[in-house]
This record gives sequence, C-alpha cells and structure tokens, in this order.
Amino acid sequence: MGMIRDNPVLSRELLVNLRSHRAFILQFVYAGLLATAVLLAWPQAGDGRIGASVSAARQLFDLFFYGQFILVALVAPTFAAGSITGEKERKTYELLLASPLKPSWILVGKLFSSLTYLILLLFSSLPMMILGYLLGGILLSEVARAYLVLILAAGTFGLVSVACSSFFSRTSSALVVSYLIILPIAIMGIYLASTDNFQLRNFVTLTLLPPWTLATWTIVVWLINLRLLRPPDVGSEGKDVMDEQEEQKYAIGVVIDRDLFPDKLFAPAKRTDLMPDGTNPVLDKELRSEIFSQGTLMLRVVIQVSMFLSIPLMAGFLFWRTMPGWYICYVLTFNLLVGPVFSAGSITQERERQTLNLLLTTLLTPGRIVRAKLMAALRVSTVLTLLLTEQVILAYVLVRDLQLQFLTIIPFFIIILASCLVTSSLGLMWSSLVRKTSVSIIATYLSLLLLFVAPFGVYQWALTIFPETPDNILRWIMTPSPYASALSVPIVGDRLTSTGSDISPIERPLAFAKVQIWVISLGISLLISLICHLVTLVAFRYKWWKARESV
Repeated sequence: MGMIRDNPVLSRELLVNLRSHRAFILQFVYAGLLATAVLLAWPQAGDGRIGASVSAARQLFDLFFYGQFILVALVAPTFAAGSITGEKERKTYELLLASPLKPSWILVGKLFSSLTYLILLLFSSLPMMILGYLLGGILLSEVARAYLVLILAAGTFGLVSVACSSFFSRTSSALVVSYLIILPIAIMGIYLASTDNFQLRNFVTLTLLPPWTLATWTIVVWLINLRLLRPPDVGSEGKDVMDEQEEQKYAIGVVIDRDLFPDKLFAPAKRTDLMPDGTNPVLDKELRSEIFSQGTLMLRVVIQVSMFLSIPLMAGFLFWRTMPGWYICYVLTFNLLVGPVFSAGSITQERERQTLNLLLTTLLTPGRIVRAKLMAALRVSTVLTLLLTEQVILAYVLVRDLQLQFLTIIPFFIIILASCLVTSSLGLMWSSLVRKTSVSIIATYLSLLLLFVAPFGVYQWALTIFPETPDNILRWIMTPSPYASALSVPIVGDRLTSTGSDISPIERPLAFAKVQIWVISLGISLLISLICHLVTLVAFRYKWWKARESV
C-alpha cells in the first residue's frame, strides 16, 4: 500500500488532474448525458406492452456497457499514452529516472494517475445502471460482471498505452501505436460480449478473462520495468535528430529507405542541391526532414501491424465473402488512427520547439505555410493508407463476383481519398486552435469519432426513441459517416462463386434509395474539409498578424 499511498508521482499527478475545472466539468457533462439517455429510454406511463420495462432495462444495460467499453478503449490511451512521453517532451525524463524512485513506483504512479479519472467516470454510471436493474430483467451478477470486464479492460489498455509511451519519444507516436494494438482487442471483446451463447460469455468473462488479463499485465509490467531500469534513450539532449544510417543498421523488421518505392513517396531523400525557384520551403522541410527527425520506429510499427491485420480481413471480406465495403471500413479506420498523427502537431510542434515566431516572420504568406503543412500531412497519411488497398485491387482481379462489377472500385478509392482529406484537415485545424500537441490530437480524435462512428450510434438510438419513423428515413442520419458511405456502394453477391451464378444482393445499411449515398457523403466530406481549411487559415493569419505587430 505504501507504493500507492506514499507515491510522489501519483500524488502530484492526481493533484494536478483532479483539481482542475476541466475534470469537474467533464464528469458533470458525462453524468448528464447518461441521465438523459435513461430519461429517453425509460418506458412511458401509458405503455402497457408486456415486457416493456424489461426491454427498456436490457436496452439501457447494453447501451451503458457497450458505450463504456468503447469509452475505455478510446479514452484510456489518451490518458496513458503521454504519461512517459510527456516527461521526455518536457525534458524531465532523465530527472525522473535519476530520482530515488524505483521503476515499479514510477509505473504505478503513472498508471494509477492515468486511469483514476477514467475509473471515476465509469463508476459515475453505476446509479443509472441500478435504475435499469430496478426495471427488471437485469441481474445484479450481470452488473457486477460488466464492471469487472470494464475495470480489467481499463487496466489492460492503460498498461499497453504506458508501455508504448515508454518506447517512443513522442506522445503522438505512442498514441497511434496504442490504438493499433488496442483496436483488435476491443473488437474481439465486443464480439464476445454480444454473442447469444450465454455459456460462452460466462466462460470467457469469469474463467478465461481474469487469468489471461493478469498474465498480460505481468508481461507488460516486466517490459516497462526493464525499459525504465535500463533506458536506452537517456541523454536525449543531443539525440533528438536520428542518424538514418545508424537506425537502418539496427532496425528490426521493415526498414524505410528514402530512395526506394514507395518510401520516397512520403519521405523523399534529403536535398543536396539548392531548391528550385518557386519551391515551398515549408513543404520541402516537412517531407524531407520532419518525418525522420524522431526516427522511423512508429512508421515501421504502423506499417507492420496494419499489414498483419489486413491479411485475415482480406481473406474474410474479399475472398471468402464478397464484401469489399467491410474491408474498406478497416482501411478507413486505419486512416482515422494514423491521419491525425501527421497533421494534429503540424503547428503546435512549431510552438513547442519555439520556432513558430520565426516561421511567422518569414517572407512566406500564411496561405503558403498552411497549404504546405496540409499537403505534407495529407501526402504521408494518404500513401500509408493506400498501401492497404493493394488487397482490394487483387480481389477485383481474382474474384469472379467483383470482376463482373469492376467499376465499383472507383467509389471505394474516392471515399478513401476523401477520408484522408478530412482527417488531415481536422488535425491541422485543431493544431492551429490549441497550444499543445496532445490536446490537438485528442480533440482531433474526438471530432473524427463524432463524424465516423457517432452517426451509427445515433441511428441505433433513434430506432428505439422514434419507433414509428420509417427506417429508410432514419438511415439518412448515417450519411456523414465514411463507413456508411463505403457500406452503401452497391455490391452484388455475398460469397465466393466460381461461375458468378446464384448470387444475391448483400444487406447494406444504406441500400434503401436509388440515390448514390456515397456521392452525398463525398459532398459532406469536401464541405467539412473546406470549412476546416478556412478556419485554419483564419487562425494562422491571426497568429501571423500578431507576430508582425510584435516585431
């Protein structure tokens, strides 16, 4: 207990985080949203249907559990991924390691301080969950099991994020790798929780999950302690810029070479001659130096993990069943995770390196600077995202069902490119509005979740609130989401066939109108990107004007 009670790292982090006005406001808003959900889902007094209260209780239970599980998967990395990288960015990492604290004390302090507020938010929903229990149809054992799963998930996701934070030097890199590792685990957890096999669910929850979770915690804790006990990244004052030749010599797995395709698309070789007239120096610097300035470990991990995950998804959605829209959803998810990393810190990192005023006082106009930042981030995220589309092209060449409708590949690529533009534009906009890179990344991810995922949740919730409204009208709620856009592309056939006969249309969320829904979604994406670009330009021009006034 002394490791928790007398831990100075934990005490300091809790005092700073829990005493802020933002913590109380966020908890108040979260509890208010939960209370509103209970009020909307509560059965009406005149509802005389048999089992109405039981159905409402089950809907509330499912809503709270799945919603909070997704909240844990999305929020835990944002709290924990910057626990150690924040020390590195503030240049206090070496002071922390040189203190008398043991690595285990540092780990416990960082982990508990990162997850305490998240656990507090989870238990804020307990009174609402008890209200659902009072309606009937929910057992107390189910409530206890749900919170057990949530706590185990929070600990696992938090430990994974702290581990990534100890291996990387930037919060953005630790955050995106944390999401890449956590996302498959979260999807598997939601699948097991939603199964109708109660015996399987009880076996996984009570018998399989606790020991496997404890084993995972043991391994991750050992890795973090080893990393903190023998850190290879101390003395970083003179090592912020990596030596590419040394890094390639000791790199494991994918090695990024600027002179080879497709590496030179997102990281061209360093310039050895003078820039031609008319070249944008900011764009040239971003592409040739900025990406490699902190090493390529994050890029290599992202490429390897994404390619590894694409293999079973390709086999399932492209070759076993002819459902390319679901594979495109995976590509869009990858872009959602990776895109903000290269754009959300474009301007805030200039401020953190204290080079923003120098950039603002150059002869470059704000428009050229903003366009260069956007083009650099968009180019990198687009190239990395398109690396996952080779499987789609291969499927359209080999699968008979897709050969007969080859032109449907065009909407898929347009949707992907529009999604890349939206993620980069949103990240750059938040980077121009806030002061810290970590805040910009979190705000960008929250905005993208509202755009990509929230329409599906609103649609499902609208089905229960407005049961009298026709389904083909409610489905228009999902049009802003690129996921819905990808699933609305008309594909015929739901399985691999050798002759193309005996095929039937697959069920699609937006297959209800003769209008091409992806065209409407594309227009919405372009409008959002334009608005984000205009806001970024206005905010950056204001900074430029203030810098000129101070000269």
